[in-house]
Amino acid sequence: MALLPTTRTEDIHSHMLLSIFFGILMCKIVYEITGLLSRFYFKGYSNLTMAVKVEWNNRGFSTFHALIVAIASFYLLVISDQFVEDPTRGLVVNRTSLLSDTVMGISLGYFLSDLAMILWCYPALGGVEYVLHHGLSMFSIILSLVSGQVQMYILIVLSSESTTPFVNLRWYLDVAGKKGSKLYVLNGIALFLGWLVARILLFIYFFAHMFLHFDQVKQVFPLGFYSLLVVPSVLTVMNARF
Repeated sequence: MALLPTTRTEDIHSHMLLSIFFGILMCKIVYEITGLLSRFYFKGYSNLTMAVKVEWNNRGFSTFHALIVAIASFYLLVISDQFVEDPTRGLVVNRTSLLSDTVMGISLGYFLSDLAMILWCYPALGGVEYVLHHGLSMFSIILSLVSGQVQMYILIVLSSESTTPFVNLRWYLDVAGKKGSKLYVLNGIALFLGWLVARILLFIYFFAHMFLHFDQVKQVFPLGFYSLLVVPSVLTVMNARF
């Protein structure tokens, strides 16, 4: 068994690269739009320091990415039939689609963009834990895209990004001096419940599904197999620290 399968066609590789580029371009556009709209709709924006403005705009595209990937992952995992239990369609761990490739490519572009900003502004936008989180995420997505395996599990993990808008809204309200507002309290409740579901219970489901389908998981290429065991475990520990 090869260390890293390369059975995917050149057309798929080209599509993946295009999706990654689109993800990076998306981040740049949303970053600029966030700053532009904030100047008109938030009077205090012009009084913020440059460092805070950078983080403000950065959180704009992280929120946008989170919404896109959460909606797309929900569709692929729950609404579509891509990962339904059907022995006639082959192993769940080997199923892919153009949409799932696109979503993962866009996410890879996002993580590359965000990591570049984190390193450029280090440690203003995040410390070692952010670098580790993004590094592990990119590593796992790349392995899955190149091999065409375990996309279901990658999408489950990406679904945890659904809590990001609540985290960012809490930060925005704090910077805007609205920490004592009713919205801040309601958002805090939503964040707690969202974190419990998307970053704790969802990971329990992740490991339960992997255990019940371990006969399929064992057929994943070696590097992908061990990564599937280690990376989600590390991310779970990081999530539990919230």
